[in-house]
Formats: sequence, structure tokens, C-alpha cells
Amino acid sequence: MSNENTAPFGVLLVNLGTPDKADAPSVRRYLREFLSDPRVIHAPRLIWWCALNLVILLIRPPKVAKLYQTVWTNRGSPLLAISQQQQQDLQSSLQQLTGQNIPVELAMTYGNPGIDKGIANLMKSGIQRLIVLPMYPQYSGTTTAAVFDAIARNFRAYPNLPEMIFIRDYWQHPDYQQCLANSIDEYWQSHGKPDRLLLSFHGIPQSYEDQGDPYPQYSRDTARGVAERLGLLKDQWTESFQSRFGREEWVKPYTDVILQEWGEQDDIKRVDVVCPAFSADCLETLEEIAEQNKEIFLHAGGKEYHYIPCLNNRPDHIAFLSQLVLQRAQAWKS
Repeated sequence: MSNENTAPFGVLLVNLGTPDKADAPSVRRYLREFLSDPRVIHAPRLIWWCALNLVILLIRPPKVAKLYQTVWTNRGSPLLAISQQQQQDLQSSLQQLTGQNIPVELAMTYGNPGIDKGIANLMKSGIQRLIVLPMYPQYSGTTTAAVFDAIARNFRAYPNLPEMIFIRDYWQHPDYQQCLANSIDEYWQSHGKPDRLLLSFHGIPQSYEDQGDPYPQYSRDTARGVAERLGLLKDQWTESFQSRFGREEWVKPYTDVILQEWGEQDDIKRVDVVCPAFSADCLETLEEIAEQNKEIFLHAGGKEYHYIPCLNNRPDHIAFLSQLVLQRAQAWKS
């Protein structure tokens, strides 16, 4: 039974995850958990187990650890540090807007802090209603659905479940798209405009889209909405997909291929890149996009390359997330 001091609801903020340290053993543990999820890898389990444990986890961890070392902070990985700040800022914002101490817990689908810990902390606080907010603007079976699986799996240990609202995605929300447009426009006010804007989204295998995953189309629609808010013509921007892995065909166009082609064109001197699928900067944005893909463009002949940071803990991003949570919580007042 709740009392007058119990919060009206709690919030579980969930992102993908990160290794605990920037070393090979930590990366290996993280990759084993991440790549063992059938939501992430659609392959026969026995075949994939052999490939993962006998090849991938022997070869990739030292290489990936070196990449993490280039972006690591004194608070850990950028994703963890930024996510922790988002959690703190969201909790403060909700308290200011409601006058109530609404608990917000941060959890990662893979690695630490785990979803089990986040749920345990919220349940100990006495909440009877829970809003789960996966920090993926565009739904995908590889990300958002994996959060849903983990939530269901962890609640098996609780005989008394809270009422729950699961926020599937928010890419279509005009305020979210406006936040992205604001961040880009503010960057251009300080640094000038590029010849091309590239909106780079994390990729998934083409077969996943063929099987019904709507993520690539949601990404295309996000890019178009942001470009319209910026008043860009079609030849001034495009969307692409990054971070492909393995030999399978992934959703196209590929970010690195686009940048190679643009670098070879005489009329494209400067390119700006933004990553609207990421709510917080991480290895895939700070190392892959800001460094690796910069080299691709410049070596191909491009002259100037700018990476525009993720929304992170921008005030308008936190304000949007707060309103999103409170809008969904209205369902409990009817």
C-alpha cells in the first residue's frame, strides 16, 4: 500500500551499455553479453556461438579496447558519463515541474548499471507505477525490443508488478525533431554552414528490415523532418547508415561510402555530420564518426569536416524528455 510520501511513478532510463573499463577483458565481457542476444544477431544459435566464442571474442576485444581508450574519460565511457548526467538532469527537471521527488534510475541493457539494479532500486522506493524510457528515438527490434525483453525477464522475480508504460519511440515527436534542428542551427551560427549535411544513423543488416524492422524507415523519416525544419534543399543533405559489421549487406547508403564519394567531388569542400539515432555521444560517434570517417573524407580530397555532437544533456533535450514522460503519465489521471 502506498502512502502520501510515495512518488506518483518512477522512471527507468535505459541505454545500450558500455564496458566497465577500456581494456580487453572488460570489452570481451561486454561484447559477449551484447552479441549473445538473439535480438541483436539473427543467426542459428549453435553456428553463432562458435563464431562468437571461437573467433570474434578472441580477435575483436583488444582492437575495440584501443578505440575505447581514445575516448575514455575520468568518469568512464562517454556514454556512461553522459547518461548519468541525463538521469540527474531529468530527475531534477521532473521535480521542478511537478513539485514531487520522482525517482529516475539509469540502466543499461548490457553491462553496468544493469536493468536488474535499476528495477530493484525503483521497487525499493515503493513506486507502483513505472515509465520505461529507452533512449532510442527510433524503435528497432535490435535495441528497444531488447529493453522490453530484459524488463520482462527481470520482473519475473517480483510477485507484485507495477503498472507500466513503455515508451516505444519518439522520433516522430515534433519537439524532438526541433531539438535536433536547434542543435544543428546553433552549431552553424558559431561555425558557418557546410556544403553538405550528413545525418548518419546506426545501421542494421538489410535482412532485418526485410523481415519487418521499421527502424531504417523511421531513420529516413527523422532525417527528412529535421532537414525540413532547417529549410534545406534535397541536394544539401542526405541520410546514411554507419557501424556495419561482418560480411552481410546492411541498410544503405553507407556513411563511409558517402563520405568517400563526397570527398572526391570538387564542389563539396565542407561536410558536417550529425547522428540523430544516438541520444548520447559514445564510441560510435566520438571515434567512428568524429575520427575514422573524418579521415575518410579528408583523404578522399575533402577540405573541412565537422561533427555536431548528440543532444546529450542539452537543456532543450532534457526539457523534451521531461515533457514526454509527463505526457505519458497523464494516462494515469484519466
